[in-house]
Amino acid sequence: MSTDPAVRERRLVVASQNPGKAREIARLLSDWEVSSLADHPPVDFPEEGGDYAENARVKARTAARAIGLPCVADDSGLEVDALDGRPGAYSARYGGPGLDDEGRWRRLLEELGGTPPPRTARFYCVAALAWPDGESVVADGECRGRILEAPKGDGGFGYDPVFAPDAGGGRSMAELARHEKDAISHRGRALEALAARIAERDA
Repeated sequence: MSTDPAVRERRLVVASQNPGKAREIARLLSDWEVSSLADHPPVDFPEEGGDYAENARVKARTAARAIGLPCVADDSGLEVDALDGRPGAYSARYGGPGLDDEGRWRRLLEELGGTPPPRTARFYCVAALAWPDGESVVADGECRGRILEAPKGDGGFGYDPVFAPDAGGGRSMAELARHEKDAISHRGRALEALAARIAERDA
């Protein structure tokens, strides 16, 4: 059993600067006392590369060392088959730093152009939890679906309006209720697996 008081108290910090992602992770880890980076001193994160697991682990370790509490981070991306897996790990920076969420999914639709259905794709996520001493655990999850020809719905964030999961009954991620999205999303599956890894570590 771990002797770390923060682990025993089930306290975690979400190491993300994306408010939508931070809220989603906090909701998915409802068994823990979860705080966000906004509740702690600023953390200077290193530049991200093209490896999901390494990005997630580095973000979690960097935040844990800076804050002194266990930190959870994830790295996720949208992989489109017709684009040879792009934008992938660079999804959050797709199209350049000047684009917001809508700008990025509009860029994606433009790049797909006249690509016919089914325009298959998947959301993929690696989640990592790191402790201040540098120890970490990781887990992954995916959600398969297709890219729509036009956006649908106004919920979620990121590429949710243009991604229809296979298990969504034809609706986009942005049209799903929160509990529906949590049950099938790549992030939900990765964090469920991560929670199991944490339980194994603390047993």
